[in-house]
Amino acid sequence: MSTNKRNRLGNAPVNKLLFDFAVPSIIAMIVGALYNIVDQFFIGRSIGTLGNAATNIIFPLTTSCVALTLLLGIGGASTFNLSMGAKKEKEAAYYLGNAASLLFISGLIMCIIVQLFSVPLLKFFGSPSDVLPYAKTYSIITSLGFPFLIFANGGGHLVRADGNPKYTMFINLSGALINTILDPILIFGLNMGMAGAAIATIVGQIFSAFLAFRYLINCRTVHLKIDHIIPRFKYVKKIISLGASPFINQIALMILQIVQNNSLTYYGALSKYGSSIPLACSGIIMKVNMIFFSVIIGIAQGLQPIASFNYGAKQYNRVKDAYILAMKRSAVISVIAFITFQLVPRQIISLFGSGSEMYYRFAEAYFRIFLFFTFLNFIQPISANFFTAIGKPKKGIFLSLTRQILFLIPLIIILPKFMGIDGIMYAGPIADIVAAIVTLVLAYYELNNLKKLQSEQKQTASI
Repeated sequence: MSTNKRNRLGNAPVNKLLFDFAVPSIIAMIVGALYNIVDQFFIGRSIGTLGNAATNIIFPLTTSCVALTLLLGIGGASTFNLSMGAKKEKEAAYYLGNAASLLFISGLIMCIIVQLFSVPLLKFFGSPSDVLPYAKTYSIITSLGFPFLIFANGGGHLVRADGNPKYTMFINLSGALINTILDPILIFGLNMGMAGAAIATIVGQIFSAFLAFRYLINCRTVHLKIDHIIPRFKYVKKIISLGASPFINQIALMILQIVQNNSLTYYGALSKYGSSIPLACSGIIMKVNMIFFSVIIGIAQGLQPIASFNYGAKQYNRVKDAYILAMKRSAVISVIAFITFQLVPRQIISLFGSGSEMYYRFAEAYFRIFLFFTFLNFIQPISANFFTAIGKPKKGIFLSLTRQILFLIPLIIILPKFMGIDGIMYAGPIADIVAAIVTLVLAYYELNNLKKLQSEQKQTASI
């Protein structure tokens, strides 16, 4: 491979790089989100409110898989790009190989856990008794695909780090397309209900994993050998340290989902809505919000190799420019999402099956209140991923904890005691605004630090 191609991350215009890396990442993330959206769409129309509630109950399992994907995928990609930027190609191959093997191993462990403990887990996640049979059927089957899901999605991050974001997009698109085709065939054509949706999902995941494996054994910039994929402590430790921020963000999200589901079940039963309506509506709304969030995370992932490589190469002006550009692009998307959620919540919720007037009232209120500060929600994920990309995982971890763990969960526990189920809704915007302020303060100091490093570099060069 030529030097010019290898150093594209350090030479090409930042705006073009962000476009080239972010767009495929955005498409890949949206497609990943559509796995859940497509199932939700067909389940809502075939089974109804109980089916929608069941997919919400098992969502913490999906989030756990995403957490492992980011821990090892983003961690592996960041260590790989930092090593390549510092011209340590031999070391980079070990980071790539170790990350790839750990992705599949972690998926196997997740599968075994769910197969052995599905019912206790689902009850812990807040499942009412009438929802439990649907949730159990779906979780038992989909867990068989966890090794392939985690390897495919995590492998996509490694493929992107190797300089091929379009192939990452192809990995995700192919699996989602298969899932979308099979869902109506299995759910309606063969009358398989929840089981049909689950089978369609894992078939798509297996195919995506095959494509990721096919690429990784023939990378562009390094050649992986058997020795590279054997986990070694010094490489695993660095991978985990740089993947810890997005991992903890997802674990925090999983904890939030569990607390929120239990709160919705408990306070919903005490309200005029009952327990199933809040669970069903919340699940749909969070997955719709994932579409917006997928765009933001896609931009953050597009930023990662640019920031990592240039920070490793000590081109601090390019690091700063890439971060600011990612923030500007994300702000525009966030404003569009905010307007959509405020203006057409009933139309959105209607896509996922019909319900009572009480069902629609709760959905509209939840959309407008809980997601009120959507136009600020890009700040924390972009910045947390940025700190991880430049090798400062502690700051990234802290930011990952702010919204969900430090602010939102305590508010979800406290506010309903005084406001009932409405307290859960109002916890969202309060946590969002506080998290945004904290993130902006840390980002301001980091940008000043980049300016300082750039200035010192110029002074050293002039001597």
